[in-house]
Amino acid sequence: MNLLRYWLPGLVFAVLSGLMPVARASTDDCQFNLSQPLLDYGLMNRAIRPDASPERSLGERRLGLSLSCSQPVDMSVFYRAMAATAERFRFAERGSYQISVRDAALDGRSVEIGLIAGVGQAPVMTASNLIWRPAHGIVPVQAGVPAQGRHFTAQLELTAWVQEQGQQVRDAVTWETTGEFDATSIGRRQQATLRARFAPAACEPALSNGGLVDFGTLSVNDLNATQSTRLPARSLTLNVRCDAPTTFAMLMHDNRLGTAIANNETDYGLGTDSRNGKIGSFSLNFDPVDASADPFASLFLTGSANGGMAWSTAGPTSMAIGKNSYLGFTDSPANSGPALIQNLSTRLTVNAVIAPTNSLDLSSAIDLDGSGTIEIIYL
Repeated sequence: MNLLRYWLPGLVFAVLSGLMPVARASTDDCQFNLSQPLLDYGLMNRAIRPDASPERSLGERRLGLSLSCSQPVDMSVFYRAMAATAERFRFAERGSYQISVRDAALDGRSVEIGLIAGVGQAPVMTASNLIWRPAHGIVPVQAGVPAQGRHFTAQLELTAWVQEQGQQVRDAVTWETTGEFDATSIGRRQQATLRARFAPAACEPALSNGGLVDFGTLSVNDLNATQSTRLPARSLTLNVRCDAPTTFAMLMHDNRLGTAIANNETDYGLGTDSRNGKIGSFSLNFDPVDASADPFASLFLTGSANGGMAWSTAGPTSMAIGKNSYLGFTDSPANSGPALIQNLSTRLTVNAVIAPTNSLDLSSAIDLDGSGTIEIIYL
């Protein structure tokens, strides 16, 4: 018992002191590098027409990987990132990417690549070009066996995809995801970031006559003293031009809020007189009979009162645009919800009503001061 007690500490010290120089050399004398830390897939919008499949490719980006040490070491490298499928990694909520490994070389000689589930394990697959699976690493292979070396290089090709719904954004968004390449045996790590930006389609609305509706000069004799007076209808033409077929709807903002004599969803104010009396109100009506859009033979109107979550069945009758309800065009009465449209032209009918003159200050001229803004809502 006394012999064991005295010799055991000496044995432990001898083992530790023998290993420490080797561990220091493996860690300190190695370099692990990526050719670039950021892979940018650029800006995507609907001007780039969608693929027929439910997802589309964002393209390919290439990345060089190199691992160099002063002495032969285990050259296995693992990639740590969230999995999307058995062969893809997650790219934000509606995207994924895949890493293909090729052109591997060990100490200047071409080698095959082994896919491994853990350090020191036998490859589950060996090839000159393979897909890097989630929760796996790669290792240079010679004669079917993982090989150690001083210098290992490989080319990586990262292909990214987005589901078609992922491009349907109302505001510009940026996707970023980061993965970590881990040379486990030497304690070296490098991060790579993938980035993609998405923007809604650009749709530009334009109104004829600059959006100005002129009802001319009215006299008191043209108006009713005790009842509201409906003025003759006026019309404008609205053209919407998008850079690609786009699903959109419209609503209107009242720039004279609180001045309409009718308090409902589709009436807008005409301003107030000198005593803050409400002058009247107006509405803006869309008629699908007077609308056209390529490439449809006819159009129908559909609406949504809950922000586009549910739509009314499309119909041929006219509708007034509202402050909170969406209004859109579709190509079939069987549809619920707007269709993809790139160019739309439609006539708008402006209906104005003047308050009873006995409620207005007519001591001076009154200007009809209605103002509204039509907003395009990307769906």
